[in-house]
Amino acid sequence: MPIELKHVFASLPQMERGVAKVIGGDPKGNNFVYTNGKCVIIRNIDNPAVADIYTEHPHQVTVAKYAPSGFYIASGDVSGKIRIWDTTQKEHLLKYEYTPISGKVKDIAWTEDSKRIAVVGDGREKFGSVFLWDSGSSVGELSGHSKLINSVDIRQKRPYRLALASDDSSGSFFEGPPFKFKFTLVDHSQFVNCVRFSPDGSRFVTAGADGQIFVYDGTKGERVGSLGGEKAHSGGIYAVSWSPDSSQLISASGDKTVKLWDVGAGTAVTTFNMGSEVTDQQLGCLWQKDHLLSISLSGYINYLDKNNPDRPIRIIKGHTKSIQCLTVHKSEGRSYIYSGSHDGHINYWDAETGQNDCFKGKGHSNQVSKMVTDEAGHLVSCSMDDTLRYTDLNKKEYSASDVVKMDFQPKSVSVSVGGLSLAVCIGQLVLLKDQKKVFTLDNLGYEAEVGVVHPGGTTAAVGGADGKVHLYSIQGNTLKEEGKTLEAKGPITDMAYSNDGAYLAVLDDKKVATVFSVADGYSVKNEFYGHHAKPVTLAWSPDNEHFATGGMDMMVYVWTLGDPDKRIKLPDAHRLHHVSGLAWIDEHTLVTTSHDASVKQWTITY
Repeated sequence: MPIELKHVFASLPQMERGVAKVIGGDPKGNNFVYTNGKCVIIRNIDNPAVADIYTEHPHQVTVAKYAPSGFYIASGDVSGKIRIWDTTQKEHLLKYEYTPISGKVKDIAWTEDSKRIAVVGDGREKFGSVFLWDSGSSVGELSGHSKLINSVDIRQKRPYRLALASDDSSGSFFEGPPFKFKFTLVDHSQFVNCVRFSPDGSRFVTAGADGQIFVYDGTKGERVGSLGGEKAHSGGIYAVSWSPDSSQLISASGDKTVKLWDVGAGTAVTTFNMGSEVTDQQLGCLWQKDHLLSISLSGYINYLDKNNPDRPIRIIKGHTKSIQCLTVHKSEGRSYIYSGSHDGHINYWDAETGQNDCFKGKGHSNQVSKMVTDEAGHLVSCSMDDTLRYTDLNKKEYSASDVVKMDFQPKSVSVSVGGLSLAVCIGQLVLLKDQKKVFTLDNLGYEAEVGVVHPGGTTAAVGGADGKVHLYSIQGNTLKEEGKTLEAKGPITDMAYSNDGAYLAVLDDKKVATVFSVADGYSVKNEFYGHHAKPVTLAWSPDNEHFATGGMDMMVYVWTLGDPDKRIKLPDAHRLHHVSGLAWIDEHTLVTTSHDASVKQWTITY
C-alpha cells in the first residue's frame, strides 16, 4: 500500500451546556467510547493517543455503549436511529439497525447476556423502547413518563430490573422481561439526569438537577437512602458511575466538582475541584478499572487522582469543533503539529506520541483561518476576529503584545526571511515586518483570496477570484505591482511555493493544480487533474518533488512534480468531511485535518 494510516489524534466529545454526556466503557476495561458530530470515537484508556473513529451515522450521534460481551457497540443518533456494529474488525460491520424512537437518543442499556437493548430519549408517541437486539421485537413497554427520558439502566443480574430517569422530575422502576412498569420514583424536585445500577445489582441510584442522589434497593426498587445528607452537590448532577466493587461511585456536577462517595456510609470521601470557569462544569464521568474519568463542558477529558484531588493525573485536550488549518514545526528534533479550529482554539500535538496541549492565556475569539511558523520561532495565525497573532512557540503562551489588529478580516497569512509577513485581507494586502504593519495596498481591482511570499523574500504572489496570480516585488518595506500575472483555470483557492522556492503551485476551483517554474519566469511546468470537486488546500513535501492537495470531493492526492500521471490517491481520508488542512512532517509523513475535529497522520511510500 502506498498510503497507510499511522496515527489518529481524535476529537474531544461534543459538549452542550446543561446537557449530560454519556461515556461508555468496554467490559474488558481497555477502551472508552463517546461521540462528536456524526462520529463515534473509541480511545484506549491507558494511551488515549490510540483511537478509532466510526463514521457510519447519517445524523449527529449522541450516545454509544458497549455490549457486555464486548463484541458490539450500539450507537444512537438525533433521528432516533440505533446502529449495532462490530468492534472486533477494523471495518466495524453493521449487524443491525433500528429506529425504536422518533427523536434524539439520550441513553442506551444492554442486558448482561447482550441480547436485549433499552433505548430512551425524545419522541412523539413514546420516549423509550426495549427490544431483542437480533430481531427488534419488543420485550416490554417503557411507559410512565410525560416528558423525555434522559437515562436508562438495566440490572446486570437476574432477576432483571430496569430503571428510568426523566425530565418530568421522576424516575420509574420496571420488572421483567418482558419489562412491566412497577412504580414511579418521586424523590427528585427537578429533572432527573442519570440512573445507574451497581455492578453487583444490589443498589441503583438516581441523580438530578436538584443536586440530589438517591439510593434504591436493586431488586425491590424501594428507597434506602441518599448521599451527602441535605444535598450531594451545590449544582445539578449530570452523571454517576459506580466502582467495579459496587461500594463507591463518582458523581459529576455543574458545580465544577466531581465527588467520590462511600455509598454504604452515604458520605463523600473525596471532592475533586475541577476549576472556576464555566467550562469547568462536569457533565460526564466513567469509572473504568482503576481509572476515574470526567468530562468538562470544554470537552476536556480528566483522569482524576484520588491522592491529589485538585490536580488530575492527566487532561486530554484537543478540538471539539471543526479544524480549519494546520502547520508543522520542528523543535529540538521533535515534530509538533499545530491545529486551529472554528472556535479560535489552537492545539499542538507531539507528532510521535500524540501528547497534546493548548497555549495558555486568551487567544483568538473566532475561527483560525490560516497558520504558519516563522524563522524567529513564532506561530503566526490569522483569524476571523480581524487579528494576526505571533505566538512564541517556546513560551506556548498568548500575549497581548503579539497581536496585530487588521482593518479588514484576514483570509490568509504567509511569512518569509527577514521577519516579513504578508496578510491577505478582504480588499487589502498588508505587508508586515517584525510584527509591525509597514505597508498596505488597497483598491486592488480584484478580490484577493490567498497570498504567499517567496522563501527568498523578494516576491509576493497573490491569488485572486479573477483566476489570476498577481505578482508583486517586495522592495524595502513596500509591495510593488510587477504588472505580471499568471493565468489559472479559475478562481484561486490555495497556493504555495515549494520549500526551495523553485516552484509555485496553484489550486483553482476548476479542479486543476498548476505548477509554475520560478526560474523560467513562471512558465507552466505541469498541470495536474484528478479532483472532481473544488480543491481547497495544498502542501509541498519537504523533498520539493511532491505536493499534496485536498478537495471538496473528500479526496487527497499526492502528486509527483515531474509526472502528472503518477499520483497517489487517498480516498475518504476523513470519511464525512473534506480535508481542511494538509502539512508534511517529513517526505513520507502527511498530516490531514478536517471538520471532524480530528488529526490524522499517513505514511506515504513512493
